[in-house]
Order: sequence, then C-alpha cells, then structure tokens
Amino acid sequence: MTPQQQLSQHTANFGRMIGSVVDAGRGILAKRRQTQQASSGELLTLCHDLLEHRGEASGLALASEICERLETLAQADMDDFFQSLALDFDVVPEHILASAKSYSEAPDFDTLATLKRAAEAPREKLFRRLNMAPGGTSLLVRLRGQLLGKLREDPSLRAVDADLKHLFISWFNQGFLELRRIDWNSPALVLERIINYEAVHAISGWDDLRSRLHSDRSCFAFFHPALPDDPLVFVEVALTQGTPEAIAPLLDQQREPVASEAADTVVFYSISNCHPGLAGVSFGNFLIKQVVAELQQTLPGLKTFVTLSPVPGFRRWLTGADLTELVSEDLAQQVCEPITGVVTAEVRDALIKLCAHYLINAKATGAAAADPVARFHLGNGARLHRLNWGADLSTKGKQQSAGIMVNYLYDLDKIEQNHDAYFDQGEISASKTVSKLL
Repeated sequence: MTPQQQLSQHTANFGRMIGSVVDAGRGILAKRRQTQQASSGELLTLCHDLLEHRGEASGLALASEICERLETLAQADMDDFFQSLALDFDVVPEHILASAKSYSEAPDFDTLATLKRAAEAPREKLFRRLNMAPGGTSLLVRLRGQLLGKLREDPSLRAVDADLKHLFISWFNQGFLELRRIDWNSPALVLERIINYEAVHAISGWDDLRSRLHSDRSCFAFFHPALPDDPLVFVEVALTQGTPEAIAPLLDQQREPVASEAADTVVFYSISNCHPGLAGVSFGNFLIKQVVAELQQTLPGLKTFVTLSPVPGFRRWLTGADLTELVSEDLAQQVCEPITGVVTAEVRDALIKLCAHYLINAKATGAAAADPVARFHLGNGARLHRLNWGADLSTKGKQQSAGIMVNYLYDLDKIEQNHDAYFDQGEISASKTVSKLL
C-alpha cells in the first residue's frame, strides 16, 4: 500500500470515528432540548452555546449543526452573521484595559495569561470549535472567501478576517502540508479540481489535462489532512531544452515530447492558488522549492529552473502612470491603447522598456514590487531574467500584459542571497539584459 493510500485509509477511519461521536452527541443534544426552551434553534444562540459547552460528544454535534446551518444560509442572513461575528463576538475593551493594568502592577505568568485571554476575541474560540466538526475546516475557508469580498464595502469586518487569517496561518503551516505529484492515475475528483482551479492558463478539457500530464510535463500540489482530495495550490511544470520564450508551444497538445534525459530546463509556467479563503497564507514559495528538490533527485541532469510568467498588473499600471518621463507624449498615448493587431516596432520597444521599468521600479507598499507575480517570485529569491515580446497572444494576455511574459530564473546558488537583498534592502535582482532596457 502506497503512503498516499495509507493516508486515505487513516483519514477514512478517522472520519468514521468522528461520525460516530457526532451521532452520539446528537442524541445527547436531543435529550437536553426536550427539557430546555428551544431558543438554541437560532444560529447565533447555537454559537454562544458552543462557546460555553463542556461535553465533547455533544459539543462536536453542536459544532456540526452550526456548520450545516451555515452551509444553507441565505446571503442576507450570512451578511448578518458576519456582522454578529464582528460585534457580538469581539473583545471587551474594558477587560483588556483591566488585565493590562493588573499585568503592569504584577507582571507574572498569571496576569499575562489573563491579559492574553482578554485580548483574544471570542470568535477565535468559536472558529476553533467549528474547525473540529467534520468539514469544518473547508467551511471556514469558504466563509473567509465570502468575507474577503465584503471588506471594501464594510471595513468593520477586517477584525473577523484578521482572526481567521491568524488561525489559518497556524492550521496550514508547512509542517501539515503534503506534496503530491498529480498524474493521469490520480483520483478523478482531484483531476477535475485541477481543471476547475487552473487560474493562469485555462484547461480546455480532459484532453488538454492529459497533455499537461504527459511524460515531459508534471503537476505538483500541496494537500492538507483536513482537505485530503482538495489541493491548496498547484504548479504546472514543463521539461524543455533551453528557456522558452512563449506560452503557446508549452500548451500545444500536438507537440513532440522532450525525452527526460534530453531535457536541461525546468519551466514553472502556471501556479494556481485554489481557495480564495486562504489568501495571504503562503504556500507557493515552499511548493517551488520542494518541487525543485524533487526533480533534482529524479532527474539530476536538469540545470536551469525558470518560470514563464504573466505580468498581470502591467496594462493597469500603464493607464494610471505618468509615462511622459519615460517615453514621448505620442508614444505614451499609443502604448495605452488596446492591442488589436500588429504593432509598430517603436510601440513594441516602448512597451518592453516600460514593462522593465514597471517590474523594477514600480512599488506597491514599501519596497515591494507592484506586480503580484513579480512580488511572489522575487520574494522567493528568483532573478528577473528576460522579457519576452508576443509570448502570450491570448485575449487575457494582451489585456493584462500587452502579450509580454517574463522568465524569472531560480539560480539555486543565489536564491537566499536574492531573497535577503529583496526584503532587507528592497533590491531586485535583474539580469544585464533586463537592466539595459532601463
């Protein structure tokens, strides 16, 4: 039996055990409710009851009942639930101030523990208890996905989001993640989810997926024990001879496969985060490094590790930046126009130059690169290696990045050095080829 099959069997056995405990707990709850006023039928009342509950079996059953109700909650009721989490399950400022005063007068373990309890919102305890229910982890991830869509219109929910993110960073840390190689023999449910979750280069169907899992292609994903058949993040990999300059040949289903022993380059051409609710919980940096180690072990002849990456924020930056300091006023107007056909060499050269400027000099907050993909790879210690004109001529590619794609180079001897320079000094490692474009 393979380790993956053993894990699946253990997960199934544990699930059956939890299910039996939940069933027993439901019976206990039913008996109690025969003698109690049934205000606990209200969702928020159930949540308050769960916070005060002591029994393990009945508490697990209560958490399961709340999860089931949340699954079927109408949108308007869900909005009210989020508001209640922000208001009714928040910290009590007076308790924090009193505990802080006690700690300042007697800074010992007991007063510090009291202060910590006062500073933790009751909703964190509620989330931890809901997480114990079957399917609770998945539910909470989906809830945060909905919550993130409401933060702009309702900033008062930011505290709820911060508490969920804090818990997720602990629950989904690297020690709990399992790296799996996805192939054509992987469970159909996993393969279907890979198709649905692909966020960079859409998979058109099963034939396309089979092509992406051919002998010269690979897919690696991180899984979590609480979501055993639901990938958290996955990366698609191509084995090539030399560094690619365009995405179409990599996705070509009729290509001539490169023999493993003839390949010298690994290309990471698509990284997809699968769950919006896990935004801000970093997986991709660990994923790439583990995949590099895995491929080096199985194919020691591989020497070069690069990406072929989009520049999703480039066109948006073009339309909002003052470009006249970089190019002529006439060119500044032309480069902002949508690309609908062949462009002149002058416009092409201007777009490449502006893209280099955007990737190196445009900043988000502090010294972080403005482009999200650049921010990810540069933060992982990669080098800005090359810009490729006309590399992605899809509608999405032209709308987002004027068809330009980037090779980020993972030089294994310099990853940590580049990483430290990026975060400590805000320095972006770039090749001479890219630097000359400035």
